Amino acid sequence: MQELGRLEDLPQDYRDALAQHNLVPLWRSLRAVLPPHKPLPRTQPTVWPYAALCPLLLQAGELTPIEKAERRVLVLANPGHGLEKMQASAAMYLGMQLLLPGEWAPSHRHTPNAVRMVVEGEGAWTTVEGEKCPMQRGDLILTPTGLWHEHGHDGTEPVVWLDVLDLPLVYYIEASYHIDGERQAVLPGQGERAYQRGGLAPTPVFARSNKAYPMLRYPWVDTRAALLQLAADQPGLDAVQVTYINPETGGDAQNILGFYALMLRPGQTLPLPARSPASVFHLIEGQLAARIGDHAFTLAPADTCCAPGYTPIRLHNPSATDPAFVFIADESPLHRKLGVYETRA
Repeated sequence: MQELGRLEDLPQDYRDALAQHNLVPLWRSLRAVLPPHKPLPRTQPTVWPYAALCPLLLQAGELTPIEKAERRVLVLANPGHGLEKMQASAAMYLGMQLLLPGEWAPSHRHTPNAVRMVVEGEGAWTTVEGEKCPMQRGDLILTPTGLWHEHGHDGTEPVVWLDVLDLPLVYYIEASYHIDGERQAVLPGQGERAYQRGGLAPTPVFARSNKAYPMLRYPWVDTRAALLQLAADQPGLDAVQVTYINPETGGDAQNILGFYALMLRPGQTLPLPARSPASVFHLIEGQLAARIGDHAFTLAPADTCCAPGYTPIRLHNPSATDPAFVFIADESPLHRKLGVYETRA
């Protein structure tokens, strides 16, 4: 490949003139922004063990009252991007959020899309646009862009959930902001009940819902049952996997990031191709060994790891008796909308 010119090769007076007029030569950085054959991701294979994270999160509950934090979160930062950037990948932000009994995280809305994957604890809830969503382990709860939401806790033990947002993308395009609101009145109705039966949608007087997000809570009890049923119905199926979708459109549950649940049978090894989007794996139940490129991680329940794009992945369930259940988030919807999604052998 031909070597391109360097900035240092140019006369100093010419470089000074360029800087004076806010100009830069492309050729000095062309290989960095358009590398040959495949990108050079900053995202690094990284694991965040819950056993190490949880005590620090609980300590944050002792050190910082909710009034001083508003959202008491420890960010799962990928060192490849720099810890100060607070991002797990180019488009994904991850955070472990703690809510203690009796606390209330005030109502607000913001431009980034968010989901909450409940890690442990009972008694908490999230209200989104007046719909009160109970929070139980493994539940996925949407708080999409622009929708009012707040969190409360009526139970007796700490509740922890994993936040997944498209914040890095929204921040990069200079569209990130929030607005504070008042405590919401709870309205009747829950979306997951209206769409509880597959293939059926409520149609009052032949009218379909016009809500952009008609279902806000995806109970883990239903998702887990769907995976087990799929595995039983198709014993030869390699990947027992489901996608969290919008039940009215059949599209992704949110429009930037994709969310999935995967079951690995006892002893199963599942190779995943090198795809363009970065991925996050969070173990809900069981055991998981993940090989991401040249990195190998062993995950216990509630552990989380991140894989950069264009990297082959191999997942293995080391248990000989019990299935493993994994929550996955990735950047696929964004890549498809941009026309850059690809899979490589």
